[in-house]
Amino acid sequence: MTTDPLSAVVTALEREQIIPDVITEAFTPSVLFTIIYPTGKEGLLSSELTREEAFDEPEINFTPMQNNISSDGEPTYTLVMVDPDAPSRAEPKFKHFRHWVITGVKSPVESASEVTNLTGIKTKLSTTPYRPPGPPPGTGLHRYTFLLFEEPPSFSIPQGAVEYGAELEQRRSWNPIEFGKKYGLKLVGVNYFLVRSTE
Repeated sequence: MTTDPLSAVVTALEREQIIPDVITEAFTPSVLFTIIYPTGKEGLLSSELTREEAFDEPEINFTPMQNNISSDGEPTYTLVMVDPDAPSRAEPKFKHFRHWVITGVKSPVESASEVTNLTGIKTKLSTTPYRPPGPPPGTGLHRYTFLLFEEPPSFSIPQGAVEYGAELEQRRSWNPIEFGKKYGLKLVGVNYFLVRSTE
């Protein structure tokens, strides 16, 4: 029996309690994607990476699906990376720590039926520069969560918005769901991986 890949995403999110810690139970994914690091390591549901393996800004790989093209044509996406376990899962007083925000990501047009992954095209610089995982010593596993939002037409984050804040203190206690609501973004995909702190 083959498991529906979209249902498998929800199951994994519930198992790791990303539902409800980051997103609500009402979430239904419609886009599948993975995160690929320059080290060759892939951020998949439940996979465990080291800080070194996830040190540099990754690429986004889309899994081709029939519904990837919206009625308005080729969609663009905003991808955010957060840590809901900042500084620890037991005491997440700084959740959600904003590691990365990038807008204007496009899924390339599928050119051949044998293509299994499509690397996302980054059309803009990061709004929040990528900051690699850095779980404090002794805080256990951290769930580094990626949320993919479909953008409305002519979307942009205005200069001066909090998402441009790159300093450590400016990244703390950020709510990705409220961010999405504020700008009319539609959550279409979620992925995550785990990084274990040093003891």
